[in-house]
Amino acid sequence: DQSLRWRCTVCGYVHQGATPCACCPICGASPDLFEPCTTSVMPVEPQAIDRWRCLNCEYIHSGPRLPERCPLCAAATERFEPLIEVEAIPPALQQELEIIIVGAGIAGVSAAEAARENAPKSRITLISREENLPYYRLNLTRYLAAEIDSSELPIHPQSWYAANDIKLLCGTELRAIDPQRKIVSLRGAGELTYDKLILALGSHPFVPPFPGGNRENVTVLRTRRDADFILGQIQAGGLPCVVIGGGLLGLETAGALAKRKSDVTLIEGYDWLMPQQLNRNASERLAQDAAKLGIKFRLGGRVKQLEGDERVRGVVLETGEILPAELVLITAGVRTNSYLARLAQLETNNGIVVNNALQTNNSDIYAVGDVAEHHGVCYGTWGPAQFQGTIAGLNAAGGKIEFAGIPRSNSLKVLECELFSIGQIKPEDGSYCEIEETLDDNYFYFLFRDSRLVGTILLGDTRLSASVKHLIEKKIQCSELLAKKIVGEPVCAQLESVRTS
Repeated sequence: DQSLRWRCTVCGYVHQGATPCACCPICGASPDLFEPCTTSVMPVEPQAIDRWRCLNCEYIHSGPRLPERCPLCAAATERFEPLIEVEAIPPALQQELEIIIVGAGIAGVSAAEAARENAPKSRITLISREENLPYYRLNLTRYLAAEIDSSELPIHPQSWYAANDIKLLCGTELRAIDPQRKIVSLRGAGELTYDKLILALGSHPFVPPFPGGNRENVTVLRTRRDADFILGQIQAGGLPCVVIGGGLLGLETAGALAKRKSDVTLIEGYDWLMPQQLNRNASERLAQDAAKLGIKFRLGGRVKQLEGDERVRGVVLETGEILPAELVLITAGVRTNSYLARLAQLETNNGIVVNNALQTNNSDIYAVGDVAEHHGVCYGTWGPAQFQGTIAGLNAAGGKIEFAGIPRSNSLKVLECELFSIGQIKPEDGSYCEIEETLDDNYFYFLFRDSRLVGTILLGDTRLSASVKHLIEKKIQCSELLAKKIVGEPVCAQLESVRTS
């Protein structure tokens, strides 16, 4: 029945059939995590292989044994679950294609992995603007904090690309795309023709136009080169540093610098940290934990200018206060790298607009990761980028798999404080029910509407992250849970039983 289709609420994969598939072929979710939808898709049957997914950060590990710790977020073994892989595309669909992938972050590498596995006869070229091997960008703050060394950054060793017959071009920049001739022009490296093109162009940091922002030692943290520059500046220790922006990256960066014994002040223009992911109470608790590392905060702080000579020496706030600074890091969000796509007549908005197959308005060109805009959303986070890359790689190889969205969630590294935030965290009117609980110095926040969970913050103990994600995405009625809360039973003690009932 073409009208019966099921959407995985964990990763957005769409399955066609009378019932959900036994296991999601993209993320390994069970049948109870599927919901009905009306999207056209070719069915894909799963097969089991040795792969595992971290429940904290959605990192995927390959091998018969689990890692001792997640290489991205350092989660313990028990925070992993088995992952079921997609069965190879039938030989009838396999062709000898020229597949070019521009961008070697996790979205680009995931696309290359999926394309090679399902199109063994195709020629695959992966183009990276950076000189280094493709690496875990998500781990740059852990690298700054000395939790890992440079050898642990690459996603794969150099030998992996040769073994999988993937041509890797590092230090190569895209100059132009010609969709009519199916050609990409590379700066200093001529032209390449393609049958299928996957754009994983990523994003770049947004730097507000502060007066003095062009002084030396005003920088961002986006690339391995940025991280190495920062490390070179703070080697002596004790260097006064200012981080502008109190979001996830700003907090992790400040924590990394503090662990390197730098004098760190973080400025956030809002009244509390991570205002898009946390409420005031959770933020205050997080700030208390972060302060134990030595981080100082200026909340509600507005930057007037950056002062100094050739090199930055201080940050001037609108109040007139001057914060000494020999190094200023700006973490004020990102903007998509969609300029060349726009010149190539691809549809763009905030990012490159894609459909459920992750195709642009040119059916032979796909966009994934930070640069892709799917149903008005540019995700800008690791999990969606990895899933999109896998799906686009499969589709470029001849598959028919669709992406129907993925829940937005956030977790925190480096600060030695477990954090998980998902969904809506601010009530819009009186129809919402807020519940805050503190157990053993762990903070739990639950937001309900019409007896359904719509948002959660877990601070300290995040073991309920999978359960709350399930309840939010499945829109499960929690009337019985709320009734028990009225008579004094904590919500956090009941959530796992609600998930498994």
